[in-house]
Amino acid sequence: MSSFLDLIAGTVTQGFIYALLSYGVYITYRILDFPDLTVDGSFPLGAAVTAVLLTKGMDPYLTLPVAMAVGALAGLATGFIHVKVGVRDLLAGIITMTGLFSINLQIAGSNLAVDRATDTIFTAKPTMALFGSMPLIYRKLVVSLILAVILKIILDVYFNTQSGLLLRAVGDNSTLVTTLARDKGSVKILGLVISNTLVALSGAVVCHEQRAFSSNMGTGQVVFGLATVIIGTTLFKNIGFIKGTTAVMAGSILYKACIQVAISLGLPANLLKLITAVLFLIILILGKRRKSEVNANA
Repeated sequence: MSSFLDLIAGTVTQGFIYALLSYGVYITYRILDFPDLTVDGSFPLGAAVTAVLLTKGMDPYLTLPVAMAVGALAGLATGFIHVKVGVRDLLAGIITMTGLFSINLQIAGSNLAVDRATDTIFTAKPTMALFGSMPLIYRKLVVSLILAVILKIILDVYFNTQSGLLLRAVGDNSTLVTTLARDKGSVKILGLVISNTLVALSGAVVCHEQRAFSSNMGTGQVVFGLATVIIGTTLFKNIGFIKGTTAVMAGSILYKACIQVAISLGLPANLLKLITAVLFLIILILGKRRKSEVNANA
């Protein structure tokens, strides 16, 4: 029973941690209508910077804003290439993602492990003072929950500000932004900066949780983010009081649960990416079918 509860706790923890990534994809995919592949580069970028800083002895909590800052720079690069240079959105993300792969290798090499004696946000003194009586696996659950909820609240508040409303308008009606004497290009860049800030933060927390960085850990993360966004927004589409960020968080947990069930059933770990791709395809088909049914009934 204890091992089963630990398995659930670990799965939900992963859901909360990756919800931070899903928030970022939600901004680009659902709000900006921007297919941003930078995610596959900015996610490991946050982890790479974090791993190096932890091994250098930096306070674990301070690694988080540093990771967010480098993620913001990655989003800024994509936004600049798209808006100022005039490269198509998809290609702009691919260019930045490709460049970040080399940058990540320069920062941390192909792999970098963090020593068990090094504190992370899950074992640092402030965390231990508050939750030290908990086993590590449940401490991770609580800390990741707090992070996911705090970021969700901040985003919900931001989306109701003037800047947040302009961000949402760019995806829905970019002409409206222009009529309000606002530069839609600048708003897009801001959205990409915020998105990749969250994605890099997710990568940083994963590094804290796994105590490791791998150069290929970003592969397929944009697919994961899209899947969680589609799961969440599809399941809770007709429930008006549930905000998009809440739906995305739930989608992240459900997706991680599906992956864990697949592994528990004995499917080989080396088929994980294939399982992810198949799940994503199923989600897209179901989402498209549901949309067709709604349009037919209307």
